[in-house]
Amino acid sequence: MKISIVCVGKIKEKFYKDAMEEYLKRLSRYCKTEVVEVTDESTPDGASLVLEEQIKRREGERLLAKLKEDAYVITLEIAGDKEDSFSFSNIIKQVGISGKSHIQFVIGGSLGLHETVSARADKKLSFSDMTFPHQLMRVILCEQIYRGYRIMNGEPYHK
Repeated sequence: MKISIVCVGKIKEKFYKDAMEEYLKRLSRYCKTEVVEVTDESTPDGASLVLEEQIKRREGERLLAKLKEDAYVITLEIAGDKEDSFSFSNIIKQVGISGKSHIQFVIGGSLGLHETVSARADKKLSFSDMTFPHQLMRVILCEQIYRGYRIMNGEPYHK
């Protein structure tokens, strides 16, 4: 299985980078994992709704350009389905069983995902009703993917 995390912007904080590196290293036992970053747009303070929509559209176009036709696309959005770790693990497993060999998780920028990106999703997933910084969300996602593989393989880790 190949897993891509397609996201807006770069991680700036060293502690997030270190956490990502650790989980990507752990995941290398189970799957090929990559992070694909697209350029984020600068959002001025007090931006109008029109400008925010334009920013989301431009970021969305960049994200869509990175999505593969044959990949199973899972967007991370507040309005998505909430799953526990066992069902999340099962989603990854079922995608593989169904014959798909590539899952692309999509994380939007600070304004979220444009509707065109959401429309491309095979599944919309929410980790919480709370809003998280998109850089932290990458770490949380990697940890949950790792946890999912440990669950799939009956290995200790999940508590």
